[in-house]
Amino acid sequence: MSKKMSKSMQPKEIKPAQGGLPIPPGMPNLPPEMEKKLKVIKEKLDKFKEKVLEKFGDYIVGIALLPPEKPKEGEAKEGEQKQEKKEGDENKIHVLVVVDDTTSQKMTKDELFNKFSSAIKQIGEEVDKEITPQCALLTDLWQNCYDAKYDFNRLISMSAPLHDTGMLAAIKIAEIHKSMVIKKFEKYILSYVLAGSLTQGKATPTSDIDVWIVIDDTDVKKMSRAELKDKLRAIIIGMGAEAGEMTGIKNKLNIQVYILTDFWESLKEANPIIFTLLRDGVPFYDRGIFMPWKQLLRMGRIKPSREAIDLFMSTGEQSITRVKGRLKEMGMEDTYYSILTPSQAAIMLYGLPPPTPRETPDVLEEIFVKKEKMLEAEYVKILRNNVDIRKKIEHGDKKELTGTELDKLITDAEKFLKRIKELFTEIESRHDEKSIVMLYDEVMTIIRDVLKLEGIEKAQDSQLIKLFEDELITTGKVPARYLRDLNEIIEAKQKHDQKKLTKTDIEKARKGSSGLFKFLIEYMQRKRGQELERARVRVKHGEKFGEVILLESVAFVIHDIDAKEQQIEKAEKQP
Repeated sequence: MSKKMSKSMQPKEIKPAQGGLPIPPGMPNLPPEMEKKLKVIKEKLDKFKEKVLEKFGDYIVGIALLPPEKPKEGEAKEGEQKQEKKEGDENKIHVLVVVDDTTSQKMTKDELFNKFSSAIKQIGEEVDKEITPQCALLTDLWQNCYDAKYDFNRLISMSAPLHDTGMLAAIKIAEIHKSMVIKKFEKYILSYVLAGSLTQGKATPTSDIDVWIVIDDTDVKKMSRAELKDKLRAIIIGMGAEAGEMTGIKNKLNIQVYILTDFWESLKEANPIIFTLLRDGVPFYDRGIFMPWKQLLRMGRIKPSREAIDLFMSTGEQSITRVKGRLKEMGMEDTYYSILTPSQAAIMLYGLPPPTPRETPDVLEEIFVKKEKMLEAEYVKILRNNVDIRKKIEHGDKKELTGTELDKLITDAEKFLKRIKELFTEIESRHDEKSIVMLYDEVMTIIRDVLKLEGIEKAQDSQLIKLFEDELITTGKVPARYLRDLNEIIEAKQKHDQKKLTKTDIEKARKGSSGLFKFLIEYMQRKRGQELERARVRVKHGEKFGEVILLESVAFVIHDIDAKEQQIEKAEKQP
C-alpha cells in the first residue's frame, strides 16, 4: 500500500456539472438530469454490471455511475467537427469499477491494473460503445488518501452506485460528513479517519462505518477540554445522522471523537484500539497528526511502555477476584478480560503492539504455539471460546449463561491465568539471557577502548581481563572492587554458555555493572579531556576571543567563544 499509483493507474478526473448536486433520498448524489439519464441507460448498465461480476466476481468492490464531465472554462466552439465531438462526449456513460487488490500476490499492481482495465473496457464496448469504464485499485484509493489527495473520494461521493459491497457507501457518507464537519469546525479538526472492518478488508454490506475524528484542544481558553469535546461531539454526531438522511445510506455511521490530549494518553497507555486505528485507518483529512504517527508505528518507533505491559498483566488477577464475588452480574465480562489482557500483555512483552480482542487468539497461536512452541494449543482454545461466547451475548445470539457455564469459564480462566504467568516468566527469562550476552559484549568493548587510551591497540579476548588487571587495577588507576564486578559479568556469561544461568547470577551481574560502566566511561572522558585541553589554543582578534582545537590531522576554529550561535570551521593540518 505504500507504493504510489503510477501515471497509467491514476483515475481520470471527471468533475461534476456546475451548480452542485442535490441529494434526494433514495437516489443519493444524483442531479435531476442524471436521474433521467439513468432511467434511459439502466438496462445497459445492468447488463454491463452483470457481465463484470460474472467474470471477476469477488474482486469487484463496487461499480458506480459517475457524474458527467464538466466543460472546461473558456473552451471555444471551433468548427462543426469539434462540436460533433463534444456532443458525442456528452453521450458517454462514465462508469467507475473499484477492484480489490489487497490479496493479490501473483501479479504486480501495474499488471493487475492493466489486466482488469483492458478486460472491463472490452466488456463495456461489447455492451454499448457509449459506456466508458475506468478502473481503480482499492489500495490506490487508500494511497491517494495517505498522500492527502482527496479528489477521487469527492468524485465517488457524487456517483450513483450500481453494485456495492459496502465500500462505496462508506466513502460516500464519510466524505459528505467530513465536508460538513470541516466546513463548520475547520479550526479544531486535526484528522478525520475511516477505520474498522472496511479498511481491514473484513466488511460486509451491512457493516458499521467507523470514523474517527481528532480535535485539537491544545489552545482552548474559553472552556474546559471536556466541554469542548462534548459540545463538538454532539454537533458532529448530529451531522452524521443528517448525512445518512441526505445520502439514503442505512449503514450506521459510527463516530468516535477524541481530543488530541486524550488520544496521546491512550497511545502511551498502549490502548489496542488506538494502535489498530493507526495501523489500519485511512485519513480522509489530516493536518499532519495522523500520518506521522502511522509512519512511526510502521517503523516500530511507537511501543508500549513497561508500565502499560504490567497494567495489562495485573488486570487478569484483579478481574478473576471480582468474578468470584459476583458471578451472576459480571461473570462473563470479568472472565473475558482476565484472560484477554494477560494474553495481550504476553504479546507486548514479546515485542509486538497489542492486538485487538478479536485478533488476540490468532496472534497468540501464531507466535507462542506455532512459532516459538512455548504454549499448548488448548490455552488458545480457552481464549477463543471465551471471545466467541462474549460475542454471542453481545449480539443477542445467547441470552444468558447457566451456573454450570459460569463455573466452567472461571475454572478455565484460572487454569489459563496460571499458565500465562508461566509463559510470562519464560519470556522474561529469554530476555534476561539475551541481556547478559549484550552486557558482556558491551563491557568487553569499553575495556578495549580504555586499553587503547593506555597505548594497547590490539588484544585477544582471552588477554583482556589480564591486561585490565595489570594495566589498570594493579597500577591503581581503577579501584580493585571493579575487578570483582567484571568477574561477576564474565561468570554469568560462562554460565549462560553452559545453560546454567540463574536469576541470582543475572541480578549479581547487573548490580555491579552500572558502577563499573560509569567509572570506565568517566575515566575515558577525563583521559580524552586532558588530551583535548593540551590541544586547545585561545586567540584574540580585534575585540573577540576565539579558540583553535588541534587534533591529529584536523583543526577546529571557533571564531567567537562568547557568541550565542558559534561559527565553527574545520581545517586540514598541513604536514
